[in-house]
Amino acid sequence: MSRLGKLPIKLADGMEAKIADGFIIIKNAKGELKQRLHPSVKIDIKEGSVKVNVNNPEDKKEKALWGLYFSLIRNMVQGLAEGFTKKLEVIGVGYRVGLSGKKITLNVGYSHPVIFDIPSGVEAQVEANVITLTSADKQLVGETAALIRKIRKPEPYKGKGIKYSDEIIRRKEGKAAAK
Repeated sequence: MSRLGKLPIKLADGMEAKIADGFIIIKNAKGELKQRLHPSVKIDIKEGSVKVNVNNPEDKKEKALWGLYFSLIRNMVQGLAEGFTKKLEVIGVGYRVGLSGKKITLNVGYSHPVIFDIPSGVEAQVEANVITLTSADKQLVGETAALIRKIRKPEPYKGKGIKYSDEIIRRKEGKAAAK
């Protein structure tokens, strides 16, 4: 049995949940998030809480789905209540970041600036080579941050590149001098 999946998910004030056409939809004043449901996952919505269950809790695959959908729905509720944030740092001599509208311009050592379009649903801020992404959708924020990081991954010798603010880059020694 799923340990977390058995727990109810409390909805914040002003938040409502409903099931329509195989999707669970959670909305409040900030917005709306949708998640497609697996056929073997059952959702029970009562006032102020959502409970997840599966058809056969003894089946290994369905037990995994139970915990997965609990986490997905909990992240939807948390995202609409508080939001999710990812910070990226651009490190390197001459590396610069600029924001104009919904486009981030990255000068990260290529012969041309790289222009990245921010997807709808994600807000970006740039302050002194630190990019801050915020959104109610945890998956969208993480995917956007990963795509920006992929433009210039941090390298292990000097640490130059785009890295997450909480990421630790393992540094390597350069070539050893001849003895």
